[in-house]
Amino acid sequence: MKVVLWAGGLGSRISEESHLVPKPMIEIGGMPILWHIMKLYSHYGHNEFVICLGYKQYVVKEFFKNYILHRSDVTFDMKENKMHIHSGHAEPWKVTLVDTGMNVGKAGRLRRVKDYINDETFAVAYGDNVSNVNINEVIKFHQSHGKIATVTAVNVAQSKGVLNMNTNGSINSFGEKQQQDATVVNGGFMVLNRKVFSYVEKVDDEVEFEDEPMRDLLADGELMAYYHSGFWQCMDTQREKMLLEKMWNEGDAPWKVW
Repeated sequence: MKVVLWAGGLGSRISEESHLVPKPMIEIGGMPILWHIMKLYSHYGHNEFVICLGYKQYVVKEFFKNYILHRSDVTFDMKENKMHIHSGHAEPWKVTLVDTGMNVGKAGRLRRVKDYINDETFAVAYGDNVSNVNINEVIKFHQSHGKIATVTAVNVAQSKGVLNMNTNGSINSFGEKQQQDATVVNGGFMVLNRKVFSYVEKVDDEVEFEDEPMRDLLADGELMAYYHSGFWQCMDTQREKMLLEKMWNEGDAPWKVW
């Protein structure tokens, strides 16, 4: 199953680092958080990625272009102008990097990678949060209900899109979190049917997927939620970045399931 990753936004709430690199390229334990997300999917056997780029896209392209070089022993023969990689370590990944533009919402970015997705069903994830969610269980749940879209619901006190849901995974309402709201929120790690493109093709470029498309899916009874009770953490702020870094350095990184 192909995995679409949103990695094109500005990341303005963590501008201390995102003014230098795209937010998904901010490092946790010496590797971009985007890499950590890809390692999760790869652990469950999903190794083909379509990454939606925008802001400072060249940083992401150069990372993957030089990935093997930077993770290997290498000899440079300056006289012969040759390079020999000795013990290269490569992930079993096929990565398609797509320029989906600047100032484009996630709905517009998803629409612009449609031609790279041939499967009837595909996964989608944000490029700025980590979790130990069982990806294959999310996919299994999605296949069981036959709806167009599945999101992963997580129980955290974050200002994300709040889900009012039933025990069978059906969703009653979706909205922005208010102080008095419960803490079941949209944590991403979605599984979508290709029919979702009819929902993103009719909106403007700047529209976020969580706005009109997701609300229309809900109104049509095509949105379900898989509840994940385990670890989930976003990286919206420098404080959250430092929290994840501390967990990784102390060997207590629940998202490291590989």
